Amino acid sequence: MGMQLFKEFKEFAVKGNMMDMAIGIIIGAAFNKVIDVLVKKVMLPPLSLLTDGVHFQNRKIILKEAAIAADGSILTEEIAIGYGALGEAFLDFIIIGFTVFIVVKFMNRLKKKAQDTKDTTVTTPKDIELLDKLTQLMEEQNALLKSK
Repeated sequence: MGMQLFKEFKEFAVKGNMMDMAIGIIIGAAFNKVIDVLVKKVMLPPLSLLTDGVHFQNRKIILKEAAIAADGSILTEEIAIGYGALGEAFLDFIIIGFTVFIVVKFMNRLKKKAQDTKDTTVTTPKDIELLDKLTQLMEEQNALLKSK
């Protein structure tokens, strides 16, 4: 059982899936930083300007005020619903989702071009070229057989 699992892991790592995942995770982390700055430093300031300078991420509904002692120490924490943080996270999600959609759409367009053997603007992978040649040969052979 243990050796089989190790063998499967080795095949997984060697096939490149592991490297693809690692690259994806690293790029994703960097992309997350860009989106975070875009939301917090570019999109939220105009929104907070509309709400009289109140920062959007600090918006909340206070359910119970914090109890503060005479010396200024906090006796009980404030209980609040932080809808501003939820709005910020939702904005992050929409921006990330839309950006990923655009990237996937672009990649699919490139993939379609690469798989079209008649399109010479993008190099077609060898396996697809071979399959196309095999298909053409089979069609020619079938045409010859039908004509006899």
